[in-house]
Amino acid sequence: MSVFIIAEAGVNHNGSIELAYKLIDEASASGADAVKFQTFKAENLVTINAQKAEYQKQATDQSESQFNMLKKLELDANAHKRLIDYCKKKDIIFLSTPYDHESIDLLYGLGLQIFKIPSGEITNLTYLRHVGSLNKKVILSTGMSNLKEIGDAIKILTNAGTLKANITVLHANTMYPTPMEDVNLRAMQTIQGKFNITVGYSDHTLGIEVDIAAVALGASIIEKHFTIDKTMDGPDHKSSIDPEELKAMVSSIRNIEKALGSSIKKPSKSEKSNITTARKSIVASKPIKKGEFFTEENITIKRPGIGISPMKWDTILGTVAERNYQLDDLL
Repeated sequence: MSVFIIAEAGVNHNGSIELAYKLIDEASASGADAVKFQTFKAENLVTINAQKAEYQKQATDQSESQFNMLKKLELDANAHKRLIDYCKKKDIIFLSTPYDHESIDLLYGLGLQIFKIPSGEITNLTYLRHVGSLNKKVILSTGMSNLKEIGDAIKILTNAGTLKANITVLHANTMYPTPMEDVNLRAMQTIQGKFNITVGYSDHTLGIEVDIAAVALGASIIEKHFTIDKTMDGPDHKSSIDPEELKAMVSSIRNIEKALGSSIKKPSKSEKSNITTARKSIVASKPIKKGEFFTEENITIKRPGIGISPMKWDTILGTVAERNYQLDDLL
């Protein structure tokens, strides 16, 4: 099955529906399967005096509260409907991450079939139970978590009514950008082995190489933040890739999918024509008269591979020539 690629627009629309449209345009043009936004009401998400994360402080006005920052980035119900309609025109799946119960209900009411749970909600019992009760496909991010927390979240989701087969767990690191030494990509395989569950990777590194490596290691979903312009004001622009990088990532992933192939080792369609050219046969290393014995002194191994295989060397040695051979004649 093809890797499901999510182009994460997040809050990189800066509160502008027109910029959101442009993000959808770029996501569609890249070949990504889905474009994902974020659904929240600031008053349901953070306290009025909550501090920003350090990376948010560096990317935005440090004196501004997290509440005020998020308030400017909200998308109301009407905006959601307009974006969903636009995604249909652009033939790309609309997704959004809900951050509170009201937002879960909004997205459910809008008909979303896939619910993305962000890393910060993996220890939110009532949130997990709410999403789990919808019996939809669930993508669970696991930044900042350990195996016990992941296991607990999966259990809550399944106990609430979601089939385990409908859950994909994303390995993630909640630092923007993530230092390479903190990616710990092998943990994705640990999650898969521990819980016997479908896995993917939500990436916050700079560049696209880790996403490609994740696909090679078995990721079924890749999620990556992107922006129109990395220099824009806003919390996530600097740690996002640009449209050209997004296209390169999607193209690379599709190539890796093809390259992974099957687990069967056999000559491929493209290389079969080279077998006789690259392999060798047993040939005469000097003139041989009919009736002479084949010995290590009068036969050798050379290309092409259209004669007797060198694997028959021991069988041929000591047998009698049934005709005359000139130098380089195939036996």
